[in-house]
Amino acid sequence: MTLRIETDKETGVAVVTLDRPHRLNAIDLQTVAELTAAWREFRHDDGVRAIVLTGAGERAFCTGIDRDTDAPQPASPYSMDDPLLTVGPKANDLWKPVIAAVGGMACGGAFYLLGEADFVIADETATFFDPHTTYGMVSAYETGYLAQRMPPGEVARLALMGSAERLSARRAYETGLVSELTPAGGALAAAVGCATTIAAHPTEAVQGTVRAVWAATETARAHAFAQAPHLIALGNLPPERQAALFNSRTAQGFRVR
Repeated sequence: MTLRIETDKETGVAVVTLDRPHRLNAIDLQTVAELTAAWREFRHDDGVRAIVLTGAGERAFCTGIDRDTDAPQPASPYSMDDPLLTVGPKANDLWKPVIAAVGGMACGGAFYLLGEADFVIADETATFFDPHTTYGMVSAYETGYLAQRMPPGEVARLALMGSAERLSARRAYETGLVSELTPAGGALAAAVGCATTIAAHPTEAVQGTVRAVWAATETARAHAFAQAPHLIALGNLPPERQAALFNSRTAQGFRVR
């Protein structure tokens, strides 16, 4: 199992923990399957009214897709299968509120999860970055999610600087990616506190509000996502060149703002 799920039936709050700390909670195909199944199960569990998503260990919330994951791709240049497109709650038609609790690194594919959380709480150890351009890959879906939360210039800087720069928790709070900043180790408790409050409200009103907020931005995101596969197909370096860049730049220094 790559997830831990703990449910408090008294409060109606479930905590979903990405449980691969030895891989910095990177997402492999098993994690994709387990997340998809969890979101679908929550849809039918009336005892769960709010959900907190977090990562195990102190080093990372999630570092995106596991680089050892081999996701088969169609031979056609007009088709691309992105396994991370199904990892989020909204992609699985779940309209119960989801709050992300972030400590440590959150990068790359982690933004698929953060982008479908209703809001994000981070502790002061959190850092956010998007390494795609560093390794010759187009950041398309990640920027689509981020643009719903942050000013376009901040999204552009985060994506274009790649792994050379990391966004601090404080700066993420200032730019709107994070809604609350806590001391180290405090994000999970703060998120559970918010989830407990929300779970006590009438569930139909809560889920309707989640859907209304999502509807306010989903048209622009859908247009952006429609272009994403073509931009990725045109702009990504061949896998062997990506691997060479990854090996040569893994030890590259970075700065935090």
